[in-house]
Amino acid sequence: MSTTTTNLTLHNLCPYPVWPLVTANAGNPSIPTDADGEPAGRLDGNGEGLATLAFPPGAWSGRVVARTGCTGGDDNDEADAYDPLLPTPPLRCTTGDAPPVTVAQVSVGGTGGAAAYSVSLVDGFNVAVVVTPHGMPPEGTGPRRRCPTLGCAVDLGAECPPRARAPGGGCGAGATEAALFKHLCPDTRTNATDIEDTPQDCVDPGEIKVVFCPKPGSVSRQL
Repeated sequence: MSTTTTNLTLHNLCPYPVWPLVTANAGNPSIPTDADGEPAGRLDGNGEGLATLAFPPGAWSGRVVARTGCTGGDDNDEADAYDPLLPTPPLRCTTGDAPPVTVAQVSVGGTGGAAAYSVSLVDGFNVAVVVTPHGMPPEGTGPRRRCPTLGCAVDLGAECPPRARAPGGGCGAGATEAALFKHLCPDTRTNATDIEDTPQDCVDPGEIKVVFCPKPGSVSRQL
């Protein structure tokens, strides 16, 4: 019998903070909370920022983006400057609120416990992201499983043509840039019909982990 993937883990290895935004697709319940029932909020950099969110029972699908350069909200560098008697100012971010933005897409709890995940650069690039499943059932206890790490461990902003660089950082998503993205990060999706070079066929992972600014070479292929 299949089980539902239980956790979505977000880990920030960037040298700067990120404010992850987890958005459920239409018809799915939201899960922007950690084990304490609070929003994931700010994740400090250099590996210190780590949040584990609980997937709801059953099938779920949604998106994860890493917002950067944020001010306002409840937990940021300028929070102490605000009067607690006044309304909390809205969170405003330099990147991640709108394109260009890297998007991690995750689906769990599908037929037979199927899980699917990808990193999309269709809207451009702002932060390097990889997605890795963990906690798969032992080999031989079910169907064949291909659960590779997928995404992009390259700082595409540094490789971006000058004309496509965004004012707040990152790289736009024109046809030329999409070809560059695919060349440097073949295990991403760069248009509406694109798929990764590495196949996936993952069933019942216990955890889906999204890593921001992963170590170079962390995208591993399992053919």
